[in-house]
Amino acid sequence: MKQIKSFQINHDTLTEGLYISRTDGNVITYDLRFVRPNTPPFLEVAAMHTIEHLFATYVRSSAYEEKIIYFGPMGCRTGFYFLTCGMTHEEVILLTQETLSFIADFTGHIPGATKIECGNYLEHDLEKAREYAAGQLKILRDWTVDQLIYPV
Repeated sequence: MKQIKSFQINHDTLTEGLYISRTDGNVITYDLRFVRPNTPPFLEVAAMHTIEHLFATYVRSSAYEEKIIYFGPMGCRTGFYFLTCGMTHEEVILLTQETLSFIADFTGHIPGATKIECGNYLEHDLEKAREYAAGQLKILRDWTVDQLIYPV
């Protein structure tokens, strides 16, 4: 079998940040890396689930809602994939920063977290999600387009 693009990244040199993972036509996949690979502790599942709900809801409610393709967790529990279409890299960086700020300050009911709306509605951790988002926001506070390239 062919080795997929995400397995071709040197995970020994990869650090926390926001990177362009791949480009498929007009769709760009961003790697939103919260944890340095292979360096526990990894993201807790309940907090990742909450980040997924809050991040996806926020970006799909933004001015870019028609340009959001997907936001979801990485199986390795080190971050998330964020797919967009028709956005500039600057817009993605700014939207990611705004969204992380929203999550870090969020209080109230997690969108889509009822039994009818979610397949695992009992597994959420808002406080840990807020903590993770605040930490990632510090990393991305001054992020630039030049930093979107994976480190070698």
